[in-house]
Amino acid sequence: MALDRPTPNDLRAFWMPFTANRQFKQAPRMLVAADGMFYTTSDGRQVLDGTAGLWCCNAGHKRPKITEAIQKQVEELDYAPAFQMGHPKAFELANRLVDMAPEGIDHAFFTNSGSESVETALKIALAYHRAKGDASRTRLIGRERGYHGVNFGGISVGGIVNNRRHFGAMLVGVDHMPHTHIPQNQWSKGQPEHGANIADELERIVALHGADTIAAVIVEPVAGSTGVLIPPKGYLQRLREITRKHGILLIFDEVITGFGRLGSPFAAQHFDVMPDMITCAKGLTNGVIPMGAVLTTAEIHDAFMTGPENLIELFHGYTYSGSPIASAAGLATLETYREEALFERTAEMAPYWEDAVHSLKGRRHVIDIRNMGLIGAVELEPIAGAPTQRAFNAFLKAYEKGVLIRTTGDIIAMSPPLIIEKAHIDQLIGTLADVLDNLD
Repeated sequence: MALDRPTPNDLRAFWMPFTANRQFKQAPRMLVAADGMFYTTSDGRQVLDGTAGLWCCNAGHKRPKITEAIQKQVEELDYAPAFQMGHPKAFELANRLVDMAPEGIDHAFFTNSGSESVETALKIALAYHRAKGDASRTRLIGRERGYHGVNFGGISVGGIVNNRRHFGAMLVGVDHMPHTHIPQNQWSKGQPEHGANIADELERIVALHGADTIAAVIVEPVAGSTGVLIPPKGYLQRLREITRKHGILLIFDEVITGFGRLGSPFAAQHFDVMPDMITCAKGLTNGVIPMGAVLTTAEIHDAFMTGPENLIELFHGYTYSGSPIASAAGLATLETYREEALFERTAEMAPYWEDAVHSLKGRRHVIDIRNMGLIGAVELEPIAGAPTQRAFNAFLKAYEKGVLIRTTGDIIAMSPPLIIEKAHIDQLIGTLADVLDNLD
C-alpha cells in the first residue's frame, strides 16, 4: 500500500486500549492540544486535567524545557543502540535517578514503560537468587487488587480480576497477599489507623511454601489503578521486616507514586521504608515519551558482576532502553521538577487537597473517600446489576462540564498535575460535586 494513499480519518482502524471502543466511537472525546493544567478538545473546549494525563504528566503539559530538550536531541543523536554501546545522556540520567532515590539505591536499568519495569524487576529478582546460589527461590508474591502493568509477569502478580481472567494460565508459582482496604478505615484522611497486621499474612504464605522458595514480594506503596488504596500505618514497615527476615526481595512498584505524587521523589522516602528495587515510569519523562526504569541496590547489581568481564551479565533488555530522546526528556523533566520545587509544592498543597476531596462526603451515592499527597478517590455505591456504570456516567458528565477524571470500577480517581493551584482544585472538586448531586 502506498504511503501517500488518501485515507479518510475515521475511527475504525484504531483498537483502543482499556476503552469501551463501541461507546467511544459513537461519541468520541478527542483531545487535540494541551497546555499547563488544561486539554483542548476537538470542539474547542478547555478541559481541566484532573488525572495528569494517565498519572504521568506530573509537571503539567507543554513544558518548554522538556520540548526543547527533545528537539535538540533529535537533531544531535536520534538513536543509539543500547546493547554493547552507549551514549552520555543515559548514564547522566541514571546518575540523577540514583541521586534522588532512597539511600542505598545505586543502579538504574532502563525500560520503556511501567509494565516493562515490572517484568524487568521480576526477572532480576529470579536471576539474582540464582546468581547467589538460591535457585530454589522462584516464587513471586503479589497482592489482591494490585496493578503491575499488563505483561504476563505483571498480571500474574497483579490482583485485578478483569486484567487476568481473559488470558488463560498465568506464571506458575505466584501467590497473593490480601489487600489493605478494610471497613474500619472508611473515610480515612491520609494513612488509615487500622490494618498493619494484614502484612502478617505474608508469614502465612511463607509457612505454606517455605521461605527458601520465595524470590520477591511486589506491592504498590499506594495502590492507584485499583482505586487508591492507602497503606495502613505500619503496614509497609512490617512487610519490610518480614521480607528481610526471610531473605525475600521487596519490590516497590512506584510507577504512579514516583516523582513527587506524595510530596517526595519516591514513596519509599515518604514512608521511610527502603525496598530492594523500585520500578518507575510515567512521571520519569512527564508522559511526553515512553520510558521506565528499575532502580536497584548495589547488592543486587553486584551479584551479577562475576565471571569473565567480556561476558554479558544479564540477558535482558530492550531496543529502546535508555534511548537518546527519552533520556533527554527524562533529564529535562527532572530539571523541571527541581527548578520549580514541585515535590515540595505537592507537600504544601496536600492539606488543601485533602480538605477539598473530603468535602464530597455526603454527596449522592458516595460511600467512601481516600487521599494521600495529590491523589484522591471517591468511591460510589454501584448500581444494582450494573457495576461500573455509575462511575462511568460521572466520568462522562464531568467531561461535558470541562473536567477530566478517571474511573476504575465504581471509584473516581484523581491525580492532578503537581502544578495545580487552589483555584483549579476548587474547580475540579466543585464540578465533581455538581456531577454527583445530579447523578442517578
